[in-house]
Amino acid sequence: MRKGAPTTPLITIAMTKLIGEVLEKNSLPAAIFTSFCGGAEIGQAIAKDNRIPLVSFTGSSKVGLMVQQTVSQRFGKCLLELSGNNALIIMDDADIKLAVRSVLFAAVGTAGQRCTTCRRLLVHEKVYNSVVDQLLEAYKQVKIGDPLEKGTLLGPLHTRASRENFEKGIKVIKSQGGKILTGGSIIESEGNFVQPTIVEISPSADVVKEELFGPVLYVLKFKTFEEAVEINNSVPQGLSSSIFTRSSEIIFKWLDLKEVIVALLMQIYPTNGAEIGGAFGGEKGTGGGREAGSDSWKQYMRRSTCTINYGSELPLAQGINFG
Repeated sequence: MRKGAPTTPLITIAMTKLIGEVLEKNSLPAAIFTSFCGGAEIGQAIAKDNRIPLVSFTGSSKVGLMVQQTVSQRFGKCLLELSGNNALIIMDDADIKLAVRSVLFAAVGTAGQRCTTCRRLLVHEKVYNSVVDQLLEAYKQVKIGDPLEKGTLLGPLHTRASRENFEKGIKVIKSQGGKILTGGSIIESEGNFVQPTIVEISPSADVVKEELFGPVLYVLKFKTFEEAVEINNSVPQGLSSSIFTRSSEIIFKWLDLKEVIVALLMQIYPTNGAEIGGAFGGEKGTGGGREAGSDSWKQYMRRSTCTINYGSELPLAQGINFG
C-alpha cells in the first residue's frame, strides 16, 4: 500500500501501473501493490490503522515525528526517511577544481530538492577564498530552464509554495546575518524558478540548522579538522556528509570517528549521487531508517524462533499427575 505526494498524483498512478504489469508477468495479482492519491487525511488514516504493521514515511522531520508518535501509540513499527542537512568539507590539501565541481552538482542539481543535497559547505580557511571564487564563477554559468532540455542544470522548484518558502528563507537568512554572495531572488516566469544561491554565514545561525528545500548553499569557514567535524555535527539532522582531502590520515580519521553522526560517509565525492546502492537512510532528526541496500529488506521482516521436539519427553512439573 502506498500514498504518493498530493502534488504528484500522475506519478503515483504511473508507478502503480508499471508495478502491476511486473507483478502480472510473474503470475501475481496486480492488486498486491495498492496506491492512493490524496492529502494528509489518508496518511493519518494509514498511521492509525492497526491492520498496517509497518509504516514507511518519507518527508519532513516535523511530520515524521507526528507519524512515529501515532504509529507507536498502537505499537506499530515505523521506517522514517526525513530531512537532511548535508555537509561537504574541503580540507586545505584538497583538489579544489574537483571539489568545486562536486559542490555544484550536489548543491544545484535537482534544484536543491533532494534529501542528500549539499546544504553546508565547510571550507578550510587557507583555501576559502580560492574555493568561493571558483564556485561563484561556476554559478554564473548555470543554465536555468526546462530540465528536459540538454545542458540545463537548474530546473524549477516543485510548487508555488516551494518558491514562497525560498523567499521567506532568504529573508530569515538576511535577518540572521547571512551575506548573499550570489543569487537570492526568484525569477519572474511561468515556472517556479529561483536563482541558485550561495550564502556566507556563521555556523551558529539558527537558520543553518534547518533544511531549506531549495538551491541554497551555506559557506562556512573552519581552521582545523576537529572544528569541521564539530560544525558537521551541529545540526539536528544526520544523513550524508562528504570530505575532500588528499590525506590518508584524515580519511581514516573521518571513517573512524564515532562523533560523525551520519549514515552516509563520502570521501572525495559529493553528498549525493552514489547513495542509493548503500544502506540509504540517516540518523538523529533524519529518522534512523534504512530504505535501500542490504539492510532494507530487514525492515520489513520479523524474526521468530521455532522450537521442535523430536522426542517424546518434556520437562515435568514435580508432584503433578497428568494421567
